[in-house]
Amino acid sequence: MHRPEPPYYAVIFTSRRTEGDNGYGERAAMMSELAARQDGYLGETSVRDPSGLGITVSYWRNEAAIAGWRKNVEHTESRRQGRRDWYEEYDVRVARVERSYAFSRGEGAPPEEEPPNGVSAASS
Repeated sequence: MHRPEPPYYAVIFTSRRTEGDNGYGERAAMMSELAARQDGYLGETSVRDPSGLGITVSYWRNEAAIAGWRKNVEHTESRRQGRRDWYEEYDVRVARVERSYAFSRGEGAPPEEEPPNGVSAASS
């Protein structure tokens, strides 16, 4: 799992889908590809459970990059179509990530150490 080096911004999009695909899968793939070409885009992580609840976190270098993505014409149209056809509900949160750490149970991975006083240096 790749994560950018802090500090960076995370846009957290939590949604509950409507029934059926209605072109959602194709458009979501297109939006991921388009976002990846935006200046300041650092990556994304996305999951959805069988009930339709999904969380997508996109990572951005700064708030200007997020604003540029929000103004993208194709993204704007996808948001309109999402409200009309794909989502029962959603919310968006924007957060600045100051630090990050991870654990992986990979071969030869050392055990995770607790950061001192709850503060940690970034790791990827």
